Amino acid sequence: MLTVGDWLAHWLVSRTATAPSTVRGYAAHVRLYLAPYLGEVLLGELSVAQVQAMFAAIIRQHQALGTPVSAATLTRIRATLRAALNDAIRRGLLTENPAAKAELPRARRPRAVVWRPYRIEQWRRTGERPAVAVWTAQQTAQFLHSIEEHRLYAAYHLIALRGLRRGEAAGLRWCDIDLDGKTAVITQQLQQYDGRAHSTRVIALDHTTVAALRAHRDRQRAEAGAYGPGYRTSGFVFTNLNGDPMAPDRLTRTFRALATGAGLPPVRLHDLRHGAATLAQIGGVASNATFPERRERPGPAPQLPRPARRAGQVRQQSADDLRCHHPVASTHTMMHPDLRHPATAYPWHPAPSATAGQAQPPPEPGPCWQPPGPAAGDPAVPGPCRPPDRPPPLPASETAVTLAPG
Repeated sequence: MLTVGDWLAHWLVSRTATAPSTVRGYAAHVRLYLAPYLGEVLLGELSVAQVQAMFAAIIRQHQALGTPVSAATLTRIRATLRAALNDAIRRGLLTENPAAKAELPRARRPRAVVWRPYRIEQWRRTGERPAVAVWTAQQTAQFLHSIEEHRLYAAYHLIALRGLRRGEAAGLRWCDIDLDGKTAVITQQLQQYDGRAHSTRVIALDHTTVAALRAHRDRQRAEAGAYGPGYRTSGFVFTNLNGDPMAPDRLTRTFRALATGAGLPPVRLHDLRHGAATLAQIGGVASNATFPERRERPGPAPQLPRPARRAGQVRQQSADDLRCHHPVASTHTMMHPDLRHPATAYPWHPAPSATAGQAQPPPEPGPCWQPPGPAAGDPAVPGPCRPPDRPPPLPASETAVTLAPG
């Protein structure tokens, strides 16, 4: 007689059209939960009560170990079992799916918590930390200042201020970036075990981001020359010292070490990307932050843009209001697919030639970066930020844009 364990083993090896990362998740659920609890049950006799009892046992087991299982994890386990049993129904082995009727605790998305001083004090005293936490803009500024000499500074700059995902930063290639046109085309992302293509999107690059990428390119060329003939010209923006693409997990491990070294409370690298959107959606988040290129003369610290009245919306800022008032609202505004502001202008730079409010077509990617050589014709890195005393008013024609979900 066919048991649930036998069927799950057969079902796993027959997954040919499923992404490898998804199959790994299925296999982990089968190995850790489904096979131990249901493996000996005959497939044709599996009932809703047995499935319900399995989830109750999983919850008790995790509580006994002091590691409570989340409702989201239970939902994913049930999804694996449902997929396997649906396949059994299609093959005529079952008439109904017991997993579909099992009741689970309601999954609630954790609310992001801002690292305010009282929370930091509690964390240092007790070690207690929120499930999802984000830095203030000032803390993000502190982090970026502390790592500006690190070889991966540009990667964390892009994640924090331009909203790239970890895999998108790892998968970024020089041929996807137009530094003169101040745009980047996001066409792929690297995963820890395999890469896959995603829908293409174009993000605008402000002057500070372009300067960080130019400095990173110069550093990469110097590393290639120092490494010698064995250097691999992979064309990726963020690489190991030998030129190979950098694994996304290494970006995460390095970020944790750098954040700890900066004396900051812990956040996930994923939440470094989402922190700006979260701060823009909650009230009273405007804090002073500035990102000068020179530490010795930072100038006055401007106020962050005021959040929109309705949660999830940020008023699109004028060209002179984006860089110095830092990323809390401008990061995700600049990422919006409409790209109504394809480039950022600042008080010390000429305004862009494109008309604000006019959609710009995605640029054609240039040729991929060639083997290391002298950088000819690179413009000088822009000077330090000199923000105005108060933000300029928004033009009447500006509209609100809705933040895309993370």
